[in-house]
Amino acid sequence: MSTSEDIADFGEDEIELFEHHRIEVDKGQSMIRIDKFLMDRIPNATRNKLQNAIHAETLKVNGHAVKPSYKVKPHDVIVVSLPHPPREDVVVPENIPLNIIYEDEELLIVNKPAGMVVHPAHGNWTGTLVNALSYHLNHLPSTNGEIRPGLVHRIDKDTSGLLVIGKTEYAMSFLGKQFFDHSIERTYYALAWGIPNPEQGTVNAPIARSQRDRKIMAVYDDEEQAKRAVTHYKVLKDLQYVSLIQCNLETGRTHQIRVHMKHIGHPLFNDATYGGDRVVKGTVFSKYKQFVDNCFEIIPRQALHAKSIGFIHPTTKKFMQFDSELPEDFQKALEKWEGYANSSKS
Repeated sequence: MSTSEDIADFGEDEIELFEHHRIEVDKGQSMIRIDKFLMDRIPNATRNKLQNAIHAETLKVNGHAVKPSYKVKPHDVIVVSLPHPPREDVVVPENIPLNIIYEDEELLIVNKPAGMVVHPAHGNWTGTLVNALSYHLNHLPSTNGEIRPGLVHRIDKDTSGLLVIGKTEYAMSFLGKQFFDHSIERTYYALAWGIPNPEQGTVNAPIARSQRDRKIMAVYDDEEQAKRAVTHYKVLKDLQYVSLIQCNLETGRTHQIRVHMKHIGHPLFNDATYGGDRVVKGTVFSKYKQFVDNCFEIIPRQALHAKSIGFIHPTTKKFMQFDSELPEDFQKALEKWEGYANSSKS
């Protein structure tokens, strides 16, 4: 008899979007095709879904990719990650405008506004990006009779910027593997309190849910308690009390940039969850505090934008990269701080 257990190798922002399984084949198992074997052991696993995983190499046997015709053998260890589509009883298609900057038969790139939740969940069953995608994709010609909007990563509700969406299960698997391999190129722009020293560096600090508050994340010294998290940063503009910072993700943990910047003493501007919604740098006097409060009103969220994304296309196998402008609230707040820094120097 085979044994199966869930595995979790993806980042926190991808893990719930995929089903992860590890199956060890029993010593008495007869040699049968791997898709037939897995269809009997993984709920809702279809032959098409499994073959897409094989082609995208998110299904491996004993650590190696296999062909669809592979026949399982006793003691084989099978690891597979399958896209988990949104539940049909939860996702209601809604005619919500989307800023789609690119689309083809396999995928689309969406520039998500701040304030939009990505995926339906408790307290947010409607008005999400997935609700909007379901409506958009339902009005397109289907592939093999079916199209399901497929998330392979997410960004926080109050973070703006680019997301890549898989329109087919194969695209989801192919893109998902790139996230798994950390080969997706993701660049974020952030407005942070203070000027990091050094102005260019790497934060390598494991992250897990806080033991005091399960809604937020925290850095842990013990790597056994948390998951590896690596953020590369570079100061683009020194604005005296805040700085414009470029962050590149090597891993994709929940709130990673926000947690890492707080960890090194530079929380993101107006990040209420991680202590950036108060005067962190600068003397608290009435005129300066009023200026900061005015900036908070301009950008009433954490100042974080997913600016660019790069990946290998599922079918053309060519590298594609997309870039976006800073949203209006971020740009206006940045200009305010630029003006303040310039006036202080004169």
